[in-house]
Amino acid sequence: MGEQGDDDPQKIKRIAAAAYDYENDPRWVSYWENVLIPPNMANLPDVMGHFKRKFYKRYIDPDLVVEPMSISSSGASSSQTPVPTKRPSSSPSSDNTSRPRDTGSSSQSARDATTRPFDRRSIHFSVNSWVILVSLVSILPIVPKHISDKTYRLALLGTACSSFYSLYTAHGKPRAWNLPALQSYFQGILGTKEFVRLIYCLTFITSQLHLKFALIPVLIWALEHAARFLRRNFSHSTLYRKYLEDPCLLIDSNASTLGIMSSHSEISLGFLLILSLLSWQRSIIHTFMYWQLLKLMYHSPATAGYHQSAWTKISSIVNPYLNQYAPFLSRPIGAVQRWWFR
Repeated sequence: MGEQGDDDPQKIKRIAAAAYDYENDPRWVSYWENVLIPPNMANLPDVMGHFKRKFYKRYIDPDLVVEPMSISSSGASSSQTPVPTKRPSSSPSSDNTSRPRDTGSSSQSARDATTRPFDRRSIHFSVNSWVILVSLVSILPIVPKHISDKTYRLALLGTACSSFYSLYTAHGKPRAWNLPALQSYFQGILGTKEFVRLIYCLTFITSQLHLKFALIPVLIWALEHAARFLRRNFSHSTLYRKYLEDPCLLIDSNASTLGIMSSHSEISLGFLLILSLLSWQRSIIHTFMYWQLLKLMYHSPATAGYHQSAWTKISSIVNPYLNQYAPFLSRPIGAVQRWWFR
């Protein structure tokens, strides 16, 4: 009776963990991106459920008991169970014939691994490493202005190329070059992180303003991607463990803080572009395009969590002063809010 009483609360907790809305929680998105598992296991329901329970235990209910994942052990046992049944007197000949096949396949796979060209992740890592380098050069105050301006555009261009390549590999190209096919294609990519980053970079590449503040989100995106790649592919390297393990762990453990910093920087850039309308480098088109992008970030599932939280804080700070000192702005602000939430 005591064991049944102890199991019932855990059963209720597991049901609650399974029913939790993970897709609308921005913490789950960053948590799942930082999980280090082989790509062929990422789509397995048992693997996804196991990590969802671990996420639920970490952020929602610490009392939930998460059992260890047994997929590898079950797979290993299922592959080893037929072996004892094949041990008659003819086993030596069968073993001798099967060993060359295994060694041949293993040597072939090793040869393919050494001669295989850069895959998609390696290309992204190379581009993002280059973006980190040129971004740091552009931000340094001791760098001459003409070099800083060139590296500023190179950092944005590298992120734009990486985002475009990610969109192409994930979604391909439109099925046809007519209006209905293009509409369905853009509806599928409109809310993705890659599309948002591509439009972000194109907005500042084509602008006359050189706002070094715009490199903060770019640098954060590149650092997060590089840290995940290094942890996934170089965790057994001595050089990585000696010099890069602690910085990568620091970036991964502060993914939410970096997301908040990125969203605050993106919103601040919107207000800087409004102030730039008073200068000779003003661009009404770029300002309007960027505020359309901020609206997309507010509604996009990939960035909505951080942006909605930031705008809620801004409203709680600004609204009391507006109501007290500038009540005549309530009507235009209401019109802007109707456009924003539309």
